Amino acid sequence: MRIREPRIDRGFHVINYCILALFALSVVYPLVYVVSSSLSSAEAISTGAVKLFPVGFNVDAYQTIFAAPPLLRGMANSIFYAVAGAVIGTVLTVLCAYPLSRPDLPGRRWLTFFVLIPTLFSAGIIPNYIVVQQLGLLNTVWAIVLPGAMAVFNVIITRTFYQLNIPGELLEAAKIDGASDAQFFLRVALPLSKPIIAVNLLFYAVGQWNGWFSAMLYLTDQNLYPLQLVLREVLTLASVSPTDMGSMSAAEFARRQDLFDKLRYALIVVAMIPPLIAYPFVQRHFVKGALIGSLK
Repeated sequence: MRIREPRIDRGFHVINYCILALFALSVVYPLVYVVSSSLSSAEAISTGAVKLFPVGFNVDAYQTIFAAPPLLRGMANSIFYAVAGAVIGTVLTVLCAYPLSRPDLPGRRWLTFFVLIPTLFSAGIIPNYIVVQQLGLLNTVWAIVLPGAMAVFNVIITRTFYQLNIPGELLEAAKIDGASDAQFFLRVALPLSKPIIAVNLLFYAVGQWNGWFSAMLYLTDQNLYPLQLVLREVLTLASVSPTDMGSMSAAEFARRQDLFDKLRYALIVVAMIPPLIAYPFVQRHFVKGALIGSLK
């Protein structure tokens, strides 16, 4: 027989679902509006006719994006930064977190405190710039990937994951069989680390994909600009140059200005697509790894 829930519990669930639905709506609606605006006519955007569905459907903005070399180059650069940053950051994080999770590591407390120092204070923008300059990384792809390659927050989550999921009995059994620490890490600990590796890959990839401030500091070569920096310039500086106004008609001027307005929405959509595509493939591992790694 089905047990009937008390009335107060049913009322709580109804209120809870209503609140969660409002939160979901507040997140989903801006995304739907941006997508609809990118597919609508410029006149519909300027008059506020776009509410939920596209008005005056067209794909002019997307045709402009995929026909513009700087935008395509920025997307390719962002993909490289995201992949390289995710791989390098995950490797460094795992190599740092696993030894810190071992209770037999000499000076483990002091090493952990040393790792946590960047969370207490930072050197600042100018010292970081000088370091990057002295290392000869300015105007190179490594100026984006290497300075922030490892995040302390990810190290702590990964260390906690190893502490909770790699019992000491496994290590003792491996040592009895003659395995070294390196063999135990490669053959036992690493295969059990798929969830936390997926978490780190997603964290680092999304961080690199959304990053633009480091590129603005360390890059002057526009061929190395990531997509987010190109998007920032379009969002903040999108307008027709005054030097070009005298060489075009009023109709051409209005058309180009309207196209700039549409490009803002289209670029936001294009920038959202890769994370949305990647997340479903790591969702299962991501939820498990993030939950277990943050229990302590």
